[in-house]
Amino acid sequence: MPRVSDEHLERRRQQILDAARVCFVRKGFHQTSMQDVFTESGLSAGAVYRYFKSKDDLVMALATTAAGDVRARMLEFIEHDPLPTPAELIAHMTDWIYTQSGPEGRIRLAPQAWSLALTDAQAAIPVRNTMTGIRAMWREYAVRMHDAGWLPADSDLDAVAAALFGLLPGFVLQHLLMGDLDSDQYIRGVDTLFPYGDRRYPAPSPAETADAAPA
Repeated sequence: MPRVSDEHLERRRQQILDAARVCFVRKGFHQTSMQDVFTESGLSAGAVYRYFKSKDDLVMALATTAAGDVRARMLEFIEHDPLPTPAELIAHMTDWIYTQSGPEGRIRLAPQAWSLALTDAQAAIPVRNTMTGIRAMWREYAVRMHDAGWLPADSDLDAVAAALFGLLPGFVLQHLLMGDLDSDQYIRGVDTLFPYGDRRYPAPSPAETADAAPA
């Protein structure tokens, strides 16, 4: 028998993940059954179980994929020169969030995943890893802000990263749950709070720059 190509296997895996995402968005994690995923994907139980042994496996895979996308888009932008301001970075990310938050958009899974992580220790693992990775991206951005003179030389960059981290979940929750948030308004608020493009602190010394770098 001819070997199944890696490309075919990846397409089939993505087909299952797309079906699971649609089901989770429509019905929620708890209300979705594996039978729902079989039906949505058009595949047999055996075909699905070849790739994913349980609903938890699907949740983990979706969370991991979403994390990779968010981190890739953040990394792409925070490495720009000149350094984007927080408002510019948030504008870049909210534009992407809008494209992913339609009726079956995967950003709609985020609040469900956060809630599930509070009660399901297994599901909490990929969610926590996702959050940790994204906070690390904000830490990298904070280092660049520090080096650009946008932050005081003695800034606690872990604290800065933790505070900035809340900006994206805050937008997602207001956008999805309240429905009355205009992204331009949100960006104006961020720009008012963090006007770093127009502010300069004394440049850090080489020793301070070394101390600010991640271990």
